[in-house]
Amino acid sequence: MSHAPREGIAMQMTDGPGVRRFGRVNWLGLYTLCQREVLRFAVVWSQTLLAPLVTAGLFLMIFSLAIGTQRAEVMGVPFLTFLAPGIVMMTVIQNAFANTSSSIVISKVQGNIVDTLMPPLSAGELVCGYLVGGILRGVMVALGLIAAMWLGLGLVPAHPGAALLFVVMGAAFMGALGIVAAVFSDKFDQMAAITNFVVTPLAFLSGTFYSVQALPPLLDDIIHWNPVFYLIDGLRWSVIGVSDSAPDKGFVIVAVATLAVTAVAWAMFRTGYRLKP
Repeated sequence: MSHAPREGIAMQMTDGPGVRRFGRVNWLGLYTLCQREVLRFAVVWSQTLLAPLVTAGLFLMIFSLAIGTQRAEVMGVPFLTFLAPGIVMMTVIQNAFANTSSSIVISKVQGNIVDTLMPPLSAGELVCGYLVGGILRGVMVALGLIAAMWLGLGLVPAHPGAALLFVVMGAAFMGALGIVAAVFSDKFDQMAAITNFVVTPLAFLSGTFYSVQALPPLLDDIIHWNPVFYLIDGLRWSVIGVSDSAPDKGFVIVAVATLAVTAVAWAMFRTGYRLKP
């Protein structure tokens, strides 16, 4: 009887043949999960990468045709120049959210989520694996849009390093939020409700199409509670050098929000909330 617990502990630590751990991290399992999440969107690149580029281009084209040169400058720059970074970040966060949420919801609906939970992966490794897919998809979409902005508008990021940082943080924040939403959802219609009533308002009511300086005081105060506002504002500063708020303040707020949502996602995997029967 006294040997059984020690044998169980030994099995948990070795995790079977072929599983290599260094510093208690299952690197092989983590790499495999990351590879799966990246291949999920890479094999259907026309839907996951090309389609967002086309949609963002249509946004800019429609605004250009509808408003043209009639719209006055916003924050000292032409309206399309002001609009472009917001469109980029909006596209990034939507795709990062879609990548993590769709992966988990599809697995839950099809009943094969157990194939991801059964391998010797910790809660942190599961969260990291899903986030890698969402972040990489968001970054690839952003790079494509920034290249298109350079070709179409002659717009080059004023602070490239900061732009990449805000893109990665935006993808991480919404990717983690996608994990939380997907774990909470048991059906596609629940996931659609979260997308329509949470994600879309967060993206549209965040200064994407306007400067918050034009808003009434009450709406201005409400928008400053929205982390997506700081993502869009931070990327706008990184690209065109102007913003509604201090970029360093936005970075701190987004970092705290990302850590908080990631912690919730970790806790869900740790406890098996709405994942295990």
